[in-house]
Amino acid sequence: MPADLTCPNCDIVYEAGPNEPWRCNCGHALEFTERPHPQGDPLPLHSLDTTEGLWTFFEFLPIEKHVTFHEGFTPLVEAPEWDAQFKLEYVFPTGSFKDRGATTTLSRAVELGVDKVIEDSSGNAGAAIATYAARAGIEADIYVPADVKQSKLMTIQRADARPVRIDGNRQDVTDACIDAVESGEGWYASHAWNPAFYAGTMTFAFEIAAQQGWTVPDAVVLPVGHGTLFLGAYRGFSLLNEAGIVDGMPRLLGAQATGYTPIVDELDGRQTEGDADGADGADIADGIRIEKPARKDEILAAIEATDGDAIALGSDPVESALDRLHRGGFYVEPTCAVAPAALEEYRELGVLEDDADVVVPLTGSGLKTL
Repeated sequence: MPADLTCPNCDIVYEAGPNEPWRCNCGHALEFTERPHPQGDPLPLHSLDTTEGLWTFFEFLPIEKHVTFHEGFTPLVEAPEWDAQFKLEYVFPTGSFKDRGATTTLSRAVELGVDKVIEDSSGNAGAAIATYAARAGIEADIYVPADVKQSKLMTIQRADARPVRIDGNRQDVTDACIDAVESGEGWYASHAWNPAFYAGTMTFAFEIAAQQGWTVPDAVVLPVGHGTLFLGAYRGFSLLNEAGIVDGMPRLLGAQATGYTPIVDELDGRQTEGDADGADGADIADGIRIEKPARKDEILAAIEATDGDAIALGSDPVESALDRLHRGGFYVEPTCAVAPAALEEYRELGVLEDDADVVVPLTGSGLKTL
Protein backbone atom coordinates (compact mmCIF):
# COMPACT_ATOMS: atom_id res chain seq x y z
CA MET A 1 0.00 0.00 0.00
CA PRO A 2 1.27 3.52 -0.75
CA ALA A 3 2.57 5.39 2.28
CA ASP A 4 0.34 8.08 3.77
CA LEU A 5 1.46 11.68 4.19
CA THR A 6 1.82 13.68 7.38
CA CYS A 7 2.47 17.27 8.35
CA PRO A 8 5.52 17.71 10.62
CA ASN A 9 4.07 21.00 11.80
CA CYS A 10 0.66 19.91 13.07
CA ASP A 11 0.84 16.07 12.91
CA ILE A 12 -2.22 15.71 10.66
CA VAL A 13 -2.13 12.50 8.58
CA TYR A 14 -3.48 12.48 5.04
CA GLU A 15 -4.48 9.22 3.39
CA ALA A 16 -2.57 8.34 0.23
CA GLY A 17 -4.53 8.67 -3.00
CA PRO A 18 -4.77 10.52 -6.31
CA ASN A 19 -6.63 13.35 -4.56
CA GLU A 20 -4.19 13.73 -1.67
CA PRO A 21 -3.29 17.36 -0.87
CA TRP A 22 -0.06 18.89 -2.16
CA ARG A 23 0.54 20.61 1.18
CA CYS A 24 -1.05 20.72 4.63
CA ASN A 25 -4.02 22.95 5.42
CA CYS A 26 -1.64 24.87 7.69
CA GLY A 27 0.57 25.65 4.69
CA HIS A 28 3.45 23.36 5.65
CA ALA A 29 5.05 20.87 3.26
CA LEU A 30 4.06 17.23 3.78
CA GLU A 31 6.27 14.21 4.39
CA PHE A 32 5.82 10.45 4.24
CA THR A 33 4.63 8.74 7.41
CA GLU A 34 7.24 6.03 6.75
CA ARG A 35 11.02 6.52 7.00
CA PRO A 36 12.37 3.07 6.13
CA HIS A 37 15.86 1.96 7.12
CA PRO A 38 17.79 -1.01 5.75
CA GLN A 39 18.74 -3.96 7.89
CA GLY A 40 22.30 -5.19 8.38
CA ASP A 41 25.65 -3.89 7.24
CA PRO A 42 25.99 -2.44 3.73
CA LEU A 43 27.93 -4.23 1.05
CA PRO A 44 31.12 -2.69 -0.30
CA LEU A 45 30.69 -0.96 -3.63
CA HIS A 46 32.36 -3.74 -5.60
CA SER A 47 29.82 -6.22 -4.22
CA LEU A 48 26.73 -4.07 -4.80
CA ASP A 49 24.49 -4.88 -7.74
CA THR A 50 24.09 -1.36 -9.13
CA THR A 51 22.24 -2.39 -12.29
CA GLU A 52 19.06 -0.89 -10.82
CA GLY A 53 20.74 2.50 -10.48
CA LEU A 54 19.50 4.57 -7.58
CA TRP A 55 16.82 1.95 -6.90
CA THR A 56 19.68 -0.15 -5.52
CA PHE A 57 18.73 1.69 -2.31
CA PHE A 58 15.08 0.60 -2.40
CA GLU A 59 15.23 -0.27 1.30
CA PHE A 60 15.51 3.43 2.09
CA LEU A 61 12.61 4.47 -0.15
CA PRO A 62 8.94 4.71 0.90
CA ILE A 63 7.97 4.18 -2.75
CA GLU A 64 7.98 1.08 -4.94
CA LYS A 65 9.78 1.15 -8.27
CA HIS A 66 7.37 1.52 -11.19
CA VAL A 67 8.90 4.08 -13.59
CA THR A 68 12.62 3.91 -14.28
CA PHE A 69 15.39 3.97 -16.85
CA HIS A 70 17.76 2.43 -14.27
CA GLU A 71 19.10 5.92 -13.68
CA GLY A 72 21.62 6.74 -11.00
CA PHE A 73 25.03 5.76 -9.72
CA THR A 74 26.49 8.67 -11.64
CA PRO A 75 30.30 8.75 -11.76
CA LEU A 76 32.27 10.29 -8.91
CA VAL A 77 35.49 11.46 -10.51
CA GLU A 78 38.66 13.12 -9.31
CA ALA A 79 39.12 16.72 -10.42
CA PRO A 80 42.73 17.44 -9.35
CA GLU A 81 42.75 20.94 -10.81
CA TRP A 82 39.89 21.79 -8.45
CA ASP A 83 41.18 19.73 -5.48
CA ALA A 84 37.76 18.09 -5.31
CA GLN A 85 35.66 15.25 -6.62
CA PHE A 86 32.90 15.97 -9.13
CA LYS A 87 29.76 13.86 -9.18
CA LEU A 88 28.58 13.86 -12.78
CA GLU A 89 24.86 14.37 -12.35
CA TYR A 90 24.56 15.62 -15.92
CA VAL A 91 24.81 12.10 -17.36
CA PHE A 92 21.22 11.21 -16.39
CA PRO A 93 18.72 10.31 -19.16
CA THR A 94 17.37 13.87 -19.45
CA GLY A 95 20.68 15.53 -18.64
CA SER A 96 20.19 16.67 -15.04
CA PHE A 97 19.96 15.43 -11.46
CA LYS A 98 16.21 16.08 -11.58
CA ASP A 99 15.80 12.55 -12.92
CA ARG A 100 16.47 11.34 -9.37
CA GLY A 101 13.23 12.94 -8.25
CA ALA A 102 11.33 12.19 -11.43
CA THR A 103 11.72 8.40 -11.16
CA THR A 104 10.39 8.36 -7.58
CA THR A 105 7.68 10.97 -8.20
CA LEU A 106 6.22 9.20 -11.22
CA SER A 107 6.54 5.85 -9.44
CA ARG A 108 4.46 7.37 -6.66
CA ALA A 109 1.94 8.64 -9.23
CA VAL A 110 1.57 5.11 -10.61
CA GLU A 111 1.10 3.73 -7.07
CA LEU A 112 -1.74 6.21 -6.52
CA GLY A 113 -3.43 5.61 -9.88
CA VAL A 114 -2.88 9.19 -11.06
CA ASP A 115 -4.14 10.00 -14.58
CA LYS A 116 -2.43 13.36 -15.06
CA VAL A 117 0.47 15.19 -13.43
CA ILE A 118 1.16 18.92 -13.33
CA GLU A 119 4.53 20.55 -12.66
CA ASP A 120 6.04 24.03 -12.84
CA SER A 121 9.66 24.40 -13.84
CA SER A 122 12.20 26.69 -15.45
CA GLY A 123 13.37 23.75 -17.52
CA ASN A 124 15.20 20.73 -16.10
CA ALA A 125 12.56 19.52 -13.67
CA GLY A 126 9.86 19.95 -16.27
CA ALA A 127 11.85 17.99 -18.81
CA ALA A 128 12.45 15.20 -16.30
CA ILE A 129 8.81 14.98 -15.16
CA ALA A 130 7.60 15.06 -18.78
CA THR A 131 9.98 12.30 -19.82
CA TYR A 132 9.14 10.00 -16.91
CA ALA A 133 5.44 10.69 -17.32
CA ALA A 134 5.81 9.50 -20.91
CA ARG A 135 7.56 6.37 -19.64
CA ALA A 136 4.64 5.82 -17.25
CA GLY A 137 1.97 6.54 -19.87
CA ILE A 138 0.61 9.42 -17.78
CA GLU A 139 -0.53 12.75 -19.20
CA ALA A 140 1.54 15.79 -18.13
CA ASP A 141 1.14 19.58 -18.18
CA ILE A 142 4.37 21.48 -17.52
CA TYR A 143 4.08 25.16 -16.60
CA VAL A 144 7.14 27.07 -17.79
CA PRO A 145 8.33 30.69 -18.06
CA ALA A 146 7.45 32.29 -21.38
CA ASP A 147 11.17 32.76 -22.08
CA VAL A 148 12.16 29.15 -21.33
CA LYS A 149 15.15 27.94 -23.33
CA GLN A 150 14.14 26.29 -26.59
CA SER A 151 16.17 23.15 -25.88
CA LYS A 152 14.29 22.54 -22.63
CA LEU A 153 10.95 23.35 -24.22
CA MET A 154 11.60 20.82 -26.98
CA THR A 155 12.43 18.13 -24.42
CA ILE A 156 9.02 18.65 -22.84
CA GLN A 157 7.18 18.68 -26.16
CA ARG A 158 8.94 15.62 -27.56
CA ALA A 159 7.80 13.66 -24.52
CA ASP A 160 4.23 14.51 -25.60
CA ALA A 161 3.68 16.68 -22.52
CA ARG A 162 1.87 19.99 -22.83
CA PRO A 163 4.02 23.05 -22.03
CA VAL A 164 2.00 25.94 -20.60
CA ARG A 165 3.92 29.19 -21.05
CA ILE A 166 3.35 31.84 -18.39
CA ASP A 167 4.40 35.48 -18.67
CA GLY A 168 6.07 37.09 -15.68
CA ASN A 169 8.65 35.89 -13.20
CA ARG A 170 9.29 32.43 -11.86
CA GLN A 171 6.81 32.89 -9.00
CA ASP A 172 4.09 33.75 -11.51
CA VAL A 173 4.70 30.37 -13.16
CA THR A 174 4.31 28.58 -9.82
CA ASP A 175 1.17 30.53 -8.94
CA ALA A 176 -0.47 29.63 -12.25
CA CYS A 177 0.45 25.98 -11.81
CA ILE A 178 -0.95 25.86 -8.28
CA ASP A 179 -4.19 27.44 -9.52
CA ALA A 180 -4.51 24.57 -12.00
CA VAL A 181 -3.83 21.99 -9.27
CA GLU A 182 -6.34 23.61 -6.93
CA SER A 183 -8.90 23.53 -9.74
CA GLY A 184 -8.53 19.76 -9.90
CA GLU A 185 -6.71 19.60 -13.23
CA GLY A 186 -4.12 17.10 -12.04
CA TRP A 187 -1.78 15.74 -9.35
CA TYR A 188 1.00 18.12 -8.34
CA ALA A 189 4.28 16.42 -9.27
CA SER A 190 6.18 19.34 -7.78
CA HIS A 191 9.96 19.10 -7.43
CA ALA A 192 9.71 21.73 -4.70
CA TRP A 193 6.74 20.47 -2.65
CA ASN A 194 6.21 16.77 -3.34
CA PRO A 195 8.02 14.54 -0.80
CA ALA A 196 8.37 11.83 -3.46
CA PHE A 197 10.84 14.04 -5.31
CA TYR A 198 13.07 14.34 -2.24
CA ALA A 199 12.94 10.58 -1.76
CA GLY A 200 14.74 10.44 -5.09
CA THR A 201 17.26 13.23 -4.55
CA MET A 202 18.42 11.78 -1.23
CA THR A 203 19.90 8.84 -3.16
CA PHE A 204 22.62 11.32 -4.18
CA ALA A 205 23.99 10.99 -0.64
CA PHE A 206 23.70 7.19 -0.61
CA GLU A 207 25.74 6.94 -3.79
CA ILE A 208 28.49 9.25 -2.54
CA ALA A 209 28.81 7.25 0.68
CA ALA A 210 28.94 3.95 -1.21
CA GLN A 211 31.47 5.31 -3.70
CA GLN A 212 33.65 6.47 -0.80
CA GLY A 213 33.64 3.16 1.04
CA TRP A 214 30.68 4.06 3.25
CA THR A 215 32.28 7.22 4.54
CA VAL A 216 31.19 10.83 4.05
CA PRO A 217 33.21 13.73 2.63
CA ASP A 218 34.16 16.73 4.71
CA ALA A 219 31.88 18.96 2.67
CA VAL A 220 29.51 19.03 -0.28
CA VAL A 221 29.08 22.26 -2.24
CA LEU A 222 25.73 22.54 -4.06
CA PRO A 223 23.69 25.10 -5.99
CA VAL A 224 20.52 26.21 -4.22
CA GLY A 225 17.31 27.30 -5.92
CA HIS A 226 14.44 25.41 -4.31
CA GLY A 227 17.14 23.27 -2.67
CA THR A 228 15.93 19.93 -4.00
CA LEU A 229 19.42 18.43 -4.22
CA PHE A 230 20.65 20.29 -1.15
CA LEU A 231 17.84 18.91 1.02
CA GLY A 232 18.11 15.53 -0.66
CA ALA A 233 21.77 15.39 0.38
CA TYR A 234 20.87 16.36 3.94
CA ARG A 235 18.10 13.79 4.19
CA GLY A 236 20.23 11.04 2.68
CA PHE A 237 23.25 11.58 4.91
CA SER A 238 20.95 11.90 7.94
CA LEU A 239 19.31 8.55 7.18
CA LEU A 240 22.71 6.89 6.75
CA ASN A 241 23.69 8.16 10.18
CA GLU A 242 20.43 7.02 11.76
CA ALA A 243 20.96 3.56 10.27
CA GLY A 244 24.48 3.44 11.70
CA ILE A 245 26.01 3.04 8.24
CA VAL A 246 28.17 6.17 8.40
CA ASP A 247 29.48 8.26 11.25
CA GLY A 248 29.06 11.98 10.80
CA MET A 249 27.64 14.54 8.39
CA PRO A 250 29.43 16.54 5.70
CA ARG A 251 29.18 20.31 5.85
CA LEU A 252 26.57 21.41 3.33
CA LEU A 253 27.68 24.60 1.59
CA GLY A 254 25.17 26.33 -0.64
CA ALA A 255 25.66 28.53 -3.69
CA GLN A 256 23.18 31.09 -4.99
CA ALA A 257 23.32 33.72 -7.73
CA THR A 258 23.15 37.44 -7.01
CA GLY A 259 19.67 38.80 -7.47
CA TYR A 260 18.02 35.63 -6.13
CA THR A 261 19.52 35.06 -2.67
CA PRO A 262 16.77 34.24 -0.16
CA ILE A 263 18.96 31.79 1.78
CA VAL A 264 22.03 34.02 1.80
CA ASP A 265 19.89 36.95 2.93
CA GLU A 266 18.49 34.99 5.87
CA LEU A 267 22.02 34.10 6.95
CA ASP A 268 23.26 37.65 6.40
CA GLY A 269 25.64 35.87 4.09
CA ARG A 270 28.32 36.93 1.68
CA GLN A 271 27.93 38.35 -1.79
CA THR A 272 30.81 38.19 -4.25
CA GLU A 273 31.82 39.84 -7.50
CA GLY A 274 28.75 41.54 -8.86
CA ASP A 275 26.18 43.89 -7.44
CA ALA A 276 24.42 42.18 -4.54
CA ASP A 277 21.24 44.03 -5.49
CA GLY A 278 21.40 43.15 -9.17
CA ALA A 279 20.46 40.04 -11.04
CA ASP A 280 23.68 39.59 -12.98
CA GLY A 281 24.55 36.26 -11.36
CA ALA A 282 21.05 34.94 -12.06
CA ASP A 283 21.26 36.00 -15.69
CA ILE A 284 23.78 33.23 -16.34
CA ALA A 285 22.48 30.84 -13.66
CA ASP A 286 18.83 30.92 -14.68
CA GLY A 287 18.14 27.48 -13.21
CA ILE A 288 18.25 28.82 -9.64
CA ARG A 289 16.23 32.01 -10.07
CA ILE A 290 13.99 31.26 -7.08
CA GLU A 291 12.76 34.08 -4.88
CA LYS A 292 10.70 32.00 -2.44
CA PRO A 293 11.99 28.45 -1.90
CA ALA A 294 9.11 26.19 -0.89
CA ARG A 295 11.18 24.65 1.90
CA LYS A 296 13.34 27.62 2.92
CA ASP A 297 13.14 26.85 6.63
CA GLU A 298 14.31 23.29 6.00
CA ILE A 299 17.27 24.52 3.97
CA LEU A 300 18.26 26.90 6.74
CA ALA A 301 17.89 24.12 9.33
CA ALA A 302 20.10 21.80 7.25
CA ILE A 303 22.77 24.49 7.03
CA GLU A 304 22.68 25.02 10.77
CA ALA A 305 22.72 21.29 11.56
CA THR A 306 25.79 20.64 9.40
CA ASP A 307 27.75 23.80 10.27
CA GLY A 308 27.15 24.80 6.68
CA ASP A 309 26.89 28.12 4.90
CA ALA A 310 25.50 29.81 1.82
CA ILE A 311 27.14 32.30 -0.51
CA ALA A 312 26.02 34.31 -3.53
CA LEU A 313 28.04 34.88 -6.67
CA GLY A 314 27.85 37.34 -9.52
CA SER A 315 28.29 36.53 -13.17
CA ASP A 316 32.08 36.94 -13.38
CA PRO A 317 33.13 34.01 -11.16
CA VAL A 318 30.37 31.80 -12.59
CA GLU A 319 31.39 32.50 -16.19
CA SER A 320 35.04 31.92 -15.29
CA ALA A 321 34.18 28.60 -13.63
CA LEU A 322 32.05 27.56 -16.62
CA ASP A 323 34.90 28.23 -19.06
CA ARG A 324 37.28 26.31 -16.83
CA LEU A 325 34.90 23.35 -16.59
CA HIS A 326 34.48 23.21 -20.36
CA ARG A 327 38.23 23.38 -20.91
CA GLY A 328 38.59 20.49 -18.47
CA GLY A 329 36.16 18.33 -20.45
CA PHE A 330 33.08 18.82 -18.26
CA TYR A 331 30.36 19.86 -20.71
CA VAL A 332 27.82 21.39 -18.38
CA GLU A 333 25.17 24.09 -18.49
CA PRO A 334 25.84 27.55 -16.96
CA THR A 335 23.82 27.09 -13.75
CA CYS A 336 26.00 24.07 -12.98
CA ALA A 337 29.06 26.34 -12.69
CA VAL A 338 27.73 28.14 -9.61
CA ALA A 339 28.83 25.39 -7.20
CA PRO A 340 32.42 25.04 -8.52
CA ALA A 341 32.71 28.84 -8.45
CA ALA A 342 31.51 28.80 -4.85
CA LEU A 343 34.04 26.08 -4.01
CA GLU A 344 36.86 28.46 -4.97
CA GLU A 345 35.31 31.30 -2.99
CA TYR A 346 34.82 29.18 0.12
CA ARG A 347 38.49 28.27 -0.02
CA GLU A 348 39.57 31.89 -0.42
CA LEU A 349 37.43 32.86 2.57
CA GLY A 350 38.95 30.10 4.70
CA VAL A 351 35.64 28.26 5.12
CA LEU A 352 37.24 25.18 3.54
CA GLU A 353 40.77 23.96 4.15
CA ASP A 354 42.83 23.28 1.04
CA ASP A 355 43.09 19.57 1.89
CA ALA A 356 39.39 19.09 2.71
CA ASP A 357 37.63 16.15 1.06
CA VAL A 358 34.99 17.95 -1.01
CA VAL A 359 32.35 16.67 -3.43
CA VAL A 360 30.68 19.00 -5.94
CA PRO A 361 27.78 17.84 -8.12
CA LEU A 362 27.79 18.92 -11.76
CA THR A 363 24.06 19.16 -12.08
CA GLY A 364 23.10 19.76 -15.71
CA SER A 365 24.32 19.00 -19.22
CA GLY A 366 25.62 21.63 -21.63
CA LEU A 367 23.44 20.02 -24.28
CA LYS A 368 20.53 21.81 -22.61
CA THR A 369 21.89 25.14 -23.81
CA LEU A 370 21.91 24.24 -27.51
